[in-house]
Amino acid sequence: MSNRTTVTDFLLLGFSEVRELQILHSVVFLGIYLAALVGNLLVTILVVVDHHLHTPMYFFLMNLSIQDLGSISVTVPKSMDNSLLNTRSISYSGCVAQVFLFIFFAVVDFAFLTIMAYDRYIAICQPLHYETIMNRGACVQMAASAWISGIPVSTMQTGNIFALPFCGGNKVDQFFCEIPQLLKITCNDSYLSEVVITSFFFFLGLSCFAFIIVSYVQIFKAVLRIPSEQGRHKAFSTGFPHLIVVSLFVL
Repeated sequence: MSNRTTVTDFLLLGFSEVRELQILHSVVFLGIYLAALVGNLLVTILVVVDHHLHTPMYFFLMNLSIQDLGSISVTVPKSMDNSLLNTRSISYSGCVAQVFLFIFFAVVDFAFLTIMAYDRYIAICQPLHYETIMNRGACVQMAASAWISGIPVSTMQTGNIFALPFCGGNKVDQFFCEIPQLLKITCNDSYLSEVVITSFFFFLGLSCFAFIIVSYVQIFKAVLRIPSEQGRHKAFSTGFPHLIVVSLFVL
């Protein structure tokens, strides 16, 4: 009990103590961030402006772009700021916000990838019912559900982590408030907590991935039953954007 201290801030892992390398790190991360910012904004603007892209697939892709922009904004700007100011500090509330938002955007990402797989399944396997099932109202409800689903999960997981007392210092061996590194400096045995949290996200990811795999197995079966080569090519091309997104996420 005497070793427990009240933590008011955390010290993140710096990339280097050399000032020139810190500036180089900031420049590199700024380039990555700006590329992600421009790319995701372009996708969002194109989907909003171009009426030909007002389809469920591109609507969900737009939401995924917004999610991706939010996800990268959780960690990269703070890391650049620390390098430029030659500091490693992040406030307790800032660390809580990072963990909350990191989990939130991760859950939302899983949700949208799963929804997009379902959308492609309906488009290819049940094309005659596509407009009825994937109508505007249904798409909005699915998107809203995806965004809302991240709130209770991130609230619960963040609350469980920061309810633990910290007595192992305040140094986090990562450039952002990574959950496993935070658990290492808690007073409790971090192994059990880490197993519980890892198991939860593993089950969540595995469930979504299994749904995506099953959907595409059905899609490929439907495509192979199409008699004409042109028809098979057209059907496959409708699911190609989602396959690229899923592949990038897995890699």
